[in-house]
Amino acid sequence: MTWLTVAAKDFRDAVQSRALWALVAVFVVLSIVSTYAYLEVPEMFGSPEGATFGGLLFFTVGLVGLFVPLAAIVVCYKSLAGERELGSIKLLLSLPTTRGQVFAGKVLGRAAVLAFGLGVGLVVGLGFGAALLGEIDAVAVLAFVLVTLAFAAVYATIVVGISATTGSTSRATTLALGFFVVFELLWDVVPMGILYVVEGFSFPATIPDWVFTVTQVSPSSAYFSTIVALLPDLAETVGADPGQAGAGVEVTAEAEPLYASPEIGIVVLLLWLLVPLAVGYVRFTASDL
Repeated sequence: MTWLTVAAKDFRDAVQSRALWALVAVFVVLSIVSTYAYLEVPEMFGSPEGATFGGLLFFTVGLVGLFVPLAAIVVCYKSLAGERELGSIKLLLSLPTTRGQVFAGKVLGRAAVLAFGLGVGLVVGLGFGAALLGEIDAVAVLAFVLVTLAFAAVYATIVVGISATTGSTSRATTLALGFFVVFELLWDVVPMGILYVVEGFSFPATIPDWVFTVTQVSPSSAYFSTIVALLPDLAETVGADPGQAGAGVEVTAEAEPLYASPEIGIVVLLLWLLVPLAVGYVRFTASDL
């Protein structure tokens, strides 16, 4: 059995699960409701000049940034920890399949499941918005969808990597939720806290560039910045500022070093893909099953 076979089996099992379809239904409903809300009162969502398709795209980024981490936890936390807890991992490894193939297959399979649910919601939500607005930017939609699916793959890798470090589903849940709380809910205050301490327990008159870099450690902030980096003209039109994704850092469009520009988000997302892959693989292959 190859890693592709493991991934295909994982995806088939998930497609037959009510949990996946419940997840799809939730995101479809959220997409429709949030799109309608944006179109009706765009002023409340950062578009004082009225609703536009570009504004809808960047509004959807915020929805995706919240939905994907939570969905990834639901879809992925049992991926390997559950198999080890039930003892079915030994049967899977006797087919024969190496631990590396199982790990890679689980990552790919769960990423595909998450991308499927997310993709359905995006098609419905953006299609609904485009129909009501009477406009669509195909190039922007393509870039947005590709980056969003990559973001889903990153989070699937993170949570499967966490699941690979333990044989307990309760511990995997705790670790995954802890990651979400730290890097998604609390991370906005971390850069300012570090700055406050570094500056002698006071805030400077101007915010140094490195603060923006620290804000990008959060996967959802890096995702937002990646969208801005790939769609700079659209981002400027709708007033999307990657500094808004962090601790209130103001970022100008003039020549900036990489670590202070939206492009740093691409680097951070790549690291969040590679590091959990490496850590999860090492921990899983070295664990006592």
